Amino acid sequence: MEITGKIKVLNEAQNIGDNGFRKREVVITTDEKYPQHLLIEFTQDKCELLDNYAVGQDVKLSINLRGREWINPAGLAKYFNSFQGWRIELLNTQEIMSNPVPQTEPASFIDDSDNDLPF
Repeated sequence: MEITGKIKVLNEAQNIGDNGFRKREVVITTDEKYPQHLLIEFTQDKCELLDNYAVGQDVKLSINLRGREWINPAGLAKYFNSFQGWRIELLNTQEIMSNPVPQTEPASFIDDSDNDLPF
């Protein structure tokens, strides 16, 4: 499954518990009529995939939808869903120059008939 949108929040990696489990969360705002703010988790070695990204960038994420069941102390089942990311890529790979340099032809006075310089 893929999601595209703009990075709204990019959290630092967190160590969960004493067993070495790590996760890093990113919030993506989708670009549609009713934008959604989706929390995506990257876990373990996938946390480093977010290192080169920043808030405001347009990205495409590959995710898996995960679901789990929890039985509360009263014996009732509760269900939880999460998005787990496993790939991310930048959508706008070209930098936009705000003041582009105009292209000009090189100047040469060698063959200029108005050239009256003695040298």
